[in-house]
Amino acid sequence: MIMNTTAEHLGLDVERIRPQFPILNELVHGRPLVYFDNAASGQKPLRVIEAVDGYYRRINANVHRGVHTLSNLATEAQEAAREAVRDHINAKHAHEVVFTAGTTASLNLAAYSLGQLLLKPGDEVLITGMEHHANIVPWQLACERHGAVLKVVPVTEQGELDLAGIPGQARTDGPFTDRTKVLAISHVSNTLGTINPVKELVAEAKRHGTTTVVDGAQAVPHLSVDVQDLGCDLYAFSGHKMYAPTGIGVLYGREELLERMPPWQSGGEMIDRVTFEKTTYAKLPFKFEAGTPHIAGIVGLGEAVRWMHDAGMAAMAAQELALLEHATKELLQIDGLRIIGTAAKKVGVISFTIEGVHHYDLGTLLDQQGIAVRTGHHCTQPLMDRFGVNGTTRASFAPFNTLAEVDALVAAARRAVKLLR
Repeated sequence: MIMNTTAEHLGLDVERIRPQFPILNELVHGRPLVYFDNAASGQKPLRVIEAVDGYYRRINANVHRGVHTLSNLATEAQEAAREAVRDHINAKHAHEVVFTAGTTASLNLAAYSLGQLLLKPGDEVLITGMEHHANIVPWQLACERHGAVLKVVPVTEQGELDLAGIPGQARTDGPFTDRTKVLAISHVSNTLGTINPVKELVAEAKRHGTTTVVDGAQAVPHLSVDVQDLGCDLYAFSGHKMYAPTGIGVLYGREELLERMPPWQSGGEMIDRVTFEKTTYAKLPFKFEAGTPHIAGIVGLGEAVRWMHDAGMAAMAAQELALLEHATKELLQIDGLRIIGTAAKKVGVISFTIEGVHHYDLGTLLDQQGIAVRTGHHCTQPLMDRFGVNGTTRASFAPFNTLAEVDALVAAARRAVKLLR
């Protein structure tokens, strides 16, 4: 197991954190695993794995649908997790926390429902040039359905938003017009690591009567998110980015807006009463939770949130930023290496290209040395086009990573470059 050889006085005991992640004991091609693909999917601490296992071993019943003991225990576990998530993001009410299959499902719910509620021909939906495809395509579809127009805030060379640079339209009062009905924006870029000024943009959107949707998939693992402080209307994120299982996510929504939004999916649980003439819907949050939920995933999400609180959000963020600073400094010593995204405010994500080296080839050779990174367009093809590249190599950090692992990445990249050039 690779451990850090440099003392890290950051308030986080990394040597205590690492043994909590069983996968770090695995060997890849005979080498200790160095996992730098956390932005794609985070690893799971043992207590999350045990919480999911415990649900299946000792409870494993459906929720809200039975009077027997196991059903009641399942319901209690699910709603305790909802309360844990509510507390984690500081939502006002637990019923403002809607469980979904992930960020993509949350954003599709938002786009479909808000499209029906708000959009008319000629209206605008405003997104940015650094959005994940999951925060582009659903809005394109909504615009097509309702005759609205998709507007895009461009991205600067540093990987920050150019709020005055929307093509084809003079903007004298920021990026909004009186036709901007929805702002859909990433809190943190999954490719660049850029932290966007969401709170300021939400405040400006409010002055124009614009409904705000935030993709928080990459923010919740790294930042202390307070949805009431941000003031946003909807906030979406996934469990698997933040130490929880795959297949579970959240859409936070302000109570007043969720009450007005029509359901996205229909079926069991989301109904109050069904007749052949008319159906009435259940109260929040169940109006948006059709069918049997991913109960084990919800239980795991609740435990992941508790683990993050116990580990300490501030200490984990400090560890990740130290890794980012070290990686940035050392990687730039490699001849021909270009970092894509140099914003002043970033989380622990670094994307880069190396002249004369294809990112797939680099990723393959790094894997042969036990180092897991992400290669490709990271579901941000328009952003790749903006920077004139067809893909990057991305290293993304977690609090269990160490400076020694960063050094191993840099050394492995140097060896790969010698082979590939």
